[in-house]
Amino acid sequence: MLPLVGDLVPPARRATALSIVSSGLVLGLLFARLLSGIIAAYSSWRNVYWLALGLQYLIVLLIWTFMPDYPPVNTDVSYFKILITIATYFVSSPVLIQATFMGFFLFATFTSFWTTLTFLLSGSPYYFSTVRISLYALAGLTPILLGPFYSRFIIDKYTQHFSILITLTTMVTGICIGAYTGLFFVAGPALQAAFQDFGLQMTQIANRTAIFRVAPKARSRVNTAYMIGVFCGQLMGTAVGNRVYGESGWVLTGSVNLVFVGVCYILLLLRGPSETGWIGWKGGFPIRRVE
Repeated sequence: MLPLVGDLVPPARRATALSIVSSGLVLGLLFARLLSGIIAAYSSWRNVYWLALGLQYLIVLLIWTFMPDYPPVNTDVSYFKILITIATYFVSSPVLIQATFMGFFLFATFTSFWTTLTFLLSGSPYYFSTVRISLYALAGLTPILLGPFYSRFIIDKYTQHFSILITLTTMVTGICIGAYTGLFFVAGPALQAAFQDFGLQMTQIANRTAIFRVAPKARSRVNTAYMIGVFCGQLMGTAVGNRVYGESGWVLTGSVNLVFVGVCYILLLLRGPSETGWIGWKGGFPIRRVE
């Protein structure tokens, strides 16, 4: 869906459109957490999977019924060649590599936080039920409510670097609040969820806006390359978050997430907004974005 948005929307409004569509994705994640907590509290946890199965078939039916035909952009490329070219973008596009590694570490913080949050709230000193824990998902409304405005007035108008510096700082603020007050301040993790989800989603919109300019006729392939990094980051974040929480607790888990965001700062600052090579700041640091 997101590469299709990149094809249909003009560059000057691409971030806004991506943010609107991504709001639907975020809303799905939000209600998934909420519904799973309610279902697990009042019935068998296996019913969560039965619901997911039914929704998958419903999606197939809706797409088959309502999704309009869209002509292929490339008709002379075999499936095998498509897979090969996905790999070649990793060695030919500095922008894609930069965005992919940032996505890797940012989504590691995402899964690390949401996985270990359940451990924190279900144990001492809170002992919340699964329903009360699932209500924390409502903090994820921030990118849905504010994302289109941020995309319209910041990402669409200013450079990727300027937009992401703001959102990374937002994430750092949220993680600091949640990590260092979460053991005694029940609103701390909720504030972290609000700030962190907003910062992460807006960083992703800014990065997607940048990578969709890499290969206008192969946006799906570029998006696939980017999502490989994102999914690997989610796996790593879950594994590391669980391990660190189990051995050292909530505060150190949050500190590790701060390190992940710190790596993203470094990755962002290795290349300037006008740099065409792998590392450098040729062209300075323009603020306004020029297509």
